[in-house]
Amino acid sequence: MACVYRRAQLLLIGIAATMSALAMLAAVLLGKHLVDPDGFLGPSWARLPLLVGSAFLVDLLPRTLWYSRLRPRAMPAIFRARVRSHWSRQRVTLVVMGVVCFYLTYVSYRNLKSFLPFVMGRTTYDRELHLVDRTLLFGHDPAIALHTLLGTGISAHFLSWIYLWFLPLVPLALTAWLVWSRKLTYGYWFATSQCIAWTLGTVSYYALPTLGPGFEYSWLYNSLPDTPASSLMNSLQYSRDNVLNVGIDGAVQSVAGFASLHCAITLLVALMVQFTLRSKVLKWVFWVNFAFTLIATIYFGWHYISDDIAGIMIALIAFYVGGVVSGQKFDSHGRTAPIPEATSPEVPVGQEAGSG
Repeated sequence: MACVYRRAQLLLIGIAATMSALAMLAAVLLGKHLVDPDGFLGPSWARLPLLVGSAFLVDLLPRTLWYSRLRPRAMPAIFRARVRSHWSRQRVTLVVMGVVCFYLTYVSYRNLKSFLPFVMGRTTYDRELHLVDRTLLFGHDPAIALHTLLGTGISAHFLSWIYLWFLPLVPLALTAWLVWSRKLTYGYWFATSQCIAWTLGTVSYYALPTLGPGFEYSWLYNSLPDTPASSLMNSLQYSRDNVLNVGIDGAVQSVAGFASLHCAITLLVALMVQFTLRSKVLKWVFWVNFAFTLIATIYFGWHYISDDIAGIMIALIAFYVGGVVSGQKFDSHGRTAPIPEATSPEVPVGQEAGSG
């Protein structure tokens, strides 16, 4: 069974190493410094152990406090029992490798995205994709159509929070599958799929550079109220100007439209919930979340329709490839039958969910 994990592990390491190497090479050739965009937690050498340690504590601490009823004498036995039953060497390897490889891939993605205008120049394909949008809607602009259909009041604030929910969703979902997946192969499936998706997203930025309609055709969104999503867009525009025009070092520019990784990652999470969890409620929640996220990307002008279609394709490719390398068997009806994991007990979904 180790060979099943080995394929996923090799792919995780390969993606993280390749993305890191490309980011470092681009930085050297451009004469720039690599930037850690999430540096508020301190330097990387301190943050990585902190992230891995947090994954352990998220599982062990709440459980220990709950089952001990806050009685100090009962805590050590409950803590040790959970470590013995859940934190096998294979689980620890999955968590450490998943967190580290995803972290390296994501930081490299952010830097490569920031380097995009310096490598490809400032020519973009926004006009072409905007024309495609209008052609698909018979001469109408998608954003204006959505503003007319949904309104620009409560719906704007609701979709804003849906869009921003993506930011905590990424680390929370990764942690959930690494720490609590009832099969280790599911944890590798999600971690490898995530890394594949962010890598393909980086490739798409360089293949077809765009800014997005909210930046290139900002006047189309003047009817929208101030929301957290609009504040984020203004912040990204400000950071981009600082990096490109002012030349501020140590900052990143994070504007790139094609493809939509909001669509890619939220669809990937929905697919993972659909194929690895049994809760019908969670399945509905994450499919609805994906649908509203897709709408929000067009509503606020983050993406063109083509961007969302490309994001969906990235999710499907990442989901399938991640499944294959982690040992999933897809049948003709799209169902999966993972290879049994002889080195770890098969834990029913309800049992592990209840104990986590």
